[in-house]
Amino acid sequence: MATLAISDSAALRTRYRQVRQRSVELCRPLTPEDMMVQSCPEASPAKWHLAHTAWFFESFVLREFLPGYRIFDNDFPWLFNSYYQTFAEFPDKRLRASFSRPGLEQVLDFRRHVDEAIDRLMESDAPEEALLRIELGLHHEEQHQELLLTDIKHALFTNPLQPAYLTGDLDEQDRGKPAPLEWIAYDGGLIEIGQDEGNGFGFDNERPRHKVWLEPYRLASRLVTCAEFAEFIADRGYERADLWLSAGWDTVRDQHWQAPLYWRKVDGAWTIGSMRGKRRLEEIANTPVAHVSLFEADAYARWRGLRLPTEAEWEHAASKVAVEGNLLENGHFEPVAAQKPYLSQHPAQLFGDCWEWTASAYLGYPGFSPLGGSLGEYNGKFMSGQMVLRGGSCLTPAQHIRASYRNFFPPETRWQFSGIRLASS
Repeated sequence: MATLAISDSAALRTRYRQVRQRSVELCRPLTPEDMMVQSCPEASPAKWHLAHTAWFFESFVLREFLPGYRIFDNDFPWLFNSYYQTFAEFPDKRLRASFSRPGLEQVLDFRRHVDEAIDRLMESDAPEEALLRIELGLHHEEQHQELLLTDIKHALFTNPLQPAYLTGDLDEQDRGKPAPLEWIAYDGGLIEIGQDEGNGFGFDNERPRHKVWLEPYRLASRLVTCAEFAEFIADRGYERADLWLSAGWDTVRDQHWQAPLYWRKVDGAWTIGSMRGKRRLEEIANTPVAHVSLFEADAYARWRGLRLPTEAEWEHAASKVAVEGNLLENGHFEPVAAQKPYLSQHPAQLFGDCWEWTASAYLGYPGFSPLGGSLGEYNGKFMSGQMVLRGGSCLTPAQHIRASYRNFFPPETRWQFSGIRLASS
C-alpha cells in the first residue's frame, strides 16, 4: 500500500461511488429477512457486510483524517469490528445473525453518513495516507461483495424452500460443450513472482517481489468440470483412503462428505444448487466443478495421477495473460464452460469462474512486512494452517483481481467458489 494506484483524485472518487453502490445493488434481490441469515460459521449476514464495510472507512480513514468527524453510533466501532484485536473488542462471529438491531435502515443510514464524510474528505486537501486507505477500503469492500454473495448462496440453499438469488438461466453456450482438456508446457527456470511496488494496488501479502526457481511443468488448459468430477465420485473416490491426505480423510469421515457442497442425489440422480436454484448435473455437466475443498481437489488430482499447481507455477502462467474471464461484471454468478484455451497458447479460465486451489501453504514471502498498526492484522496473522487459492471467481470484481493476488482459506473450506486446475511435472 506504499504507492497510490489511482493517482487522479477524481478517478478515486468515481471508483469509490461505484464500489459502494454495487454493494447495495447486490442486495436488491434480497428481503430484509434474507439479509439476517448466517447459515454456517464461515459466513456472515448480508446486513453485517454492509455495516462492516462502512465501519472500515469510518475506523481507518474518517476517525484519523477528517477533522471534526462525528462517529455515527458509539456502539458501532466494536459491534461491526471483524477481527482487529488491537482496534476494539468485538462480538463472537458466530452470533452475527443475532444482530436484529440495528435495523437495515439504520445500517443504510450509516453507509450514507460515511459516504458523505468521505466525500468531504476527498474534496479537501486529503493527505496521501488517507487516499491510500480509501483505496485499500475499496478493495476490502470488493472482497466483501464476493463474500456477501457466497454467503447468501449458502443461506438460500439451506432454506427448505431453496429460493433462487437470480431468475432465468445461463445461455446455452455458457454451459455447453467445453474445449477439450489440453496441456500447456512451461520451461520453468528462475522467475519472479509477487506484486511490484509502484505497479498498481497490491495487498501486503503479495509483496515483496522475489525470485523463485521452477522446474519445467505443465498446466491443464481449463478447469475440471462437474462431469469429470462425477466420474471420481462414481469410482468411489470418497471411499478410498489411499487418495486422501490424512487430515482430508478424517474430514471426509467426520463430515460424511460424498460429493462437493451443494450436490444432492435425488432418486439416483445428482442435483446441484446454484444462484439460479437447483440444476440437474446433466444441465451443467460441462461447467467447472465448484465448492470443493483443498482436500477434495488434491484427492481428485491423485486419482488422475496428477497434482495441483504451486502458486508460483500458477502466477508464472497467469502473468502472461490479460485479466479476462467470467468475473462478477459478466452477471453469470456461476461458473461457465470453457470454450477454448486463451489464444490457444495459454490456459483458459485463469481468471474468474472458480478460485483455484494450489499446493502452496499460505506463508509470508521472503522479507514480508505487514502494514503498520491495526491494519497489520489484515493478512499477516492468518499465515498458519491455510492454503493459497489463485485467480478469482465468477463473483470477483474485475478491478479486484490480478496475477499476484493471493487468496487463502483452511483446506477444508468449501463454501467459496473454489475449483480445480490440474498440473504435472
